Amino acid sequence: MSAGRPRARLRLPAWTATLYWKFAVFVIVMCCVLATVVGVLVHVLVGRQTEAQARSAALAELDTVAAAYVAGEPLGRNAAVNPADLPASLLTLARHGERGTQLGEHRGRPVMWAVTPADGRALAVHLDHTQRAAALRGLDRAIIGSSAFAIALTLLAGLFAVSRITRRLHRTAQVARRISTGDLDARVDDPRVLRPDQAQDEAAAVAAALDAMAAALQAKLNSEQRFTADVAHELRTPLTGLRVAAELLPPGRPTEMVQDRIGTMSRLTEDLLEISRLDAEVEQADIDLHQLAPLAERAVLATGLAAEVRIERDARVETDQRRLQRVLGNLVSNAHKHGRPPVILTVDGLTITVRDHGDGYPGRLLDHGPQRFSSHSGSGKKTGHGLGLTIAVGQARVLDATLHFSNAPDGGAVAELILPPLPPDRALHQPTGADDS
Repeated sequence: MSAGRPRARLRLPAWTATLYWKFAVFVIVMCCVLATVVGVLVHVLVGRQTEAQARSAALAELDTVAAAYVAGEPLGRNAAVNPADLPASLLTLARHGERGTQLGEHRGRPVMWAVTPADGRALAVHLDHTQRAAALRGLDRAIIGSSAFAIALTLLAGLFAVSRITRRLHRTAQVARRISTGDLDARVDDPRVLRPDQAQDEAAAVAAALDAMAAALQAKLNSEQRFTADVAHELRTPLTGLRVAAELLPPGRPTEMVQDRIGTMSRLTEDLLEISRLDAEVEQADIDLHQLAPLAERAVLATGLAAEVRIERDARVETDQRRLQRVLGNLVSNAHKHGRPPVILTVDGLTITVRDHGDGYPGRLLDHGPQRFSSHSGSGKKTGHGLGLTIAVGQARVLDATLHFSNAPDGGAVAELILPPLPPDRALHQPTGADDS
């Protein structure tokens, strides 16, 4: 085998990683080991006991035959001198003047041989061992059958017990996924947690920890949302006063700079208020039927920025015109602010793509989505407040649309907005050439 060739690793199916599979394998292996150990011990002990009884019976019969041989009486049908099928080891033992027993065969049947020396020859008797051997084999079959039944019964009982735990763990995982998607009201509410007087298992401890974490996270986020909304509301009054005062200043460059900063602060305050409403999920979309291409063109015109609009395939959508234009306007503004021209907006059915030709989105944004007050350009320089894309994502959620961020293979940031299709009943009864509202 060559040194540079990587070794192929055996990949098991995904279901083998489940707790059911691992528990089943553990139970089967442990039960088989236990059944094997117990079965071997029982077989050995019973076999030794059976063989000892057969040896005792054979030696007792040998004593009777030996007495008859000395008295010159008939030996009987189970006794003979130097029988032809006597094991060689017993024949040698008798020639050395010793007694002995050994399991062997006589005419194809299992027997227990007993031998003693007699006038330089071997006086031997044999007792049938067929019933004892059959009883031992029956015991082996009983051990195997009872072990298989015990393994199956233990496996079923164990899987039933594990299924109760895995159902609770699956529910906990489902709640955790709901929380990760923003449903902070989701709770496991394990009944064992609600009864603290009873003993708590590990699954209940995990559920209690998840519920406590969700409650703490919800309280923290609610506090932050209230703080953001309160700050934005409180800033409105002094900003209004500043705007009025700035209008009274004499014309000149300093006045323009002050008014520009006041305008920036006002836009930031409005953005904060909008984000607080989106976080509180109190926004309601004003749904109506619209032709998508005119909406996209008006959204670009409203920004006052240069952007090429390409209509690959127009579509009729049911959406909120103001919110959709807000999303597209933020995407175009972000492309101009952090990317490089040309900025291209493409309408292809229900998909609207906004692309620039700059350095692309940073990896943190692609991995975790837009973060407020954490906006970075492709070169790593921090710019802006990160609120434009955050608002775009929130408004897209209100529209029940999906907003994806990616980088083009040949460079540039790509934002793809996918709108929901018309309901089947509305799509069938709408004329294709209807005017936009």
